[in-house]
Amino acid sequence: MGALMKLREQIALIVLVLSGATAVWAGPYNEAGIAANDPAFKGWGTVVIDYNLGPVDIANPGGAVASFGTTANTLGPADATVAAPFSVLSLGDGGYITLGFASAITNGPGADFAVFENGFESGSPGIFFLELAFVEVSSNGTDFFRFPAISLTSTASQVGSFGSIDSTNLYNLAGKQAVGFGTGFDLSDLIGISPFLDINFITQVRIRDVVGSINPLYATYDSLGNIVNDPWKTNFNTGGFDLDAIGVLNQIPEPSEVALLFMGLGVVILAARRKRAARE
Repeated sequence: MGALMKLREQIALIVLVLSGATAVWAGPYNEAGIAANDPAFKGWGTVVIDYNLGPVDIANPGGAVASFGTTANTLGPADATVAAPFSVLSLGDGGYITLGFASAITNGPGADFAVFENGFESGSPGIFFLELAFVEVSSNGTDFFRFPAISLTSTASQVGSFGSIDSTNLYNLAGKQAVGFGTGFDLSDLIGISPFLDINFITQVRIRDVVGSINPLYATYDSLGNIVNDPWKTNFNTGGFDLDAIGVLNQIPEPSEVALLFMGLGVVILAARRKRAARE
């Protein structure tokens, strides 16, 4: 996302906050999703580091736990399909999963990685059934830092189990795009957040389900202190965020790629020296 677009969004947000208004439809965050078959993807999640599936109803923590899918479903390329059965893992209320990658993710132009879920358009154009998640990253596997998420969805009433959300009211929340399209995350948003985070060397990405309840007993909050309102209760085995895949757009080259680069550079230098020697 360009600097001008970010400035416009920040101005729109300030106006909303100062006016005491809460956006319901047509919010300021209308960035496009990234198609699963976009050739810009350089890699995908390769290993599950850890995970913890949450209950299907956080109000009943001793009840059933989300049980749809397997951790293997989160690895490799996004499936980009709306056909059942989905190749995803349902996290349940507040559940999480952490993925590792063959090469570290680095900060580059635009989005550096994208997270895929299986949301779908529901009702009016631009209105979707979405299950959301916070995204956290780590350079050392110990210290994790969350992208500054924003939700401007009204909390005047609870989004129901199969309710819809305007995705343009959401920023830095995974799951805001429909199936087949990833939500992009730009590591520039985390510049200077901590000396324990190197945004040019991200080794792990953690996806943590947003519970979605507006009841303060169970609610989760965005970076501005807003309750994040998304479909709840989802008291079935597919409850919570459904992770399909994490695709990498900017990564540190693998050692073999670096070696090839230097070899190529060596060939060019050698050829230049031979040409110069021949002229002399």
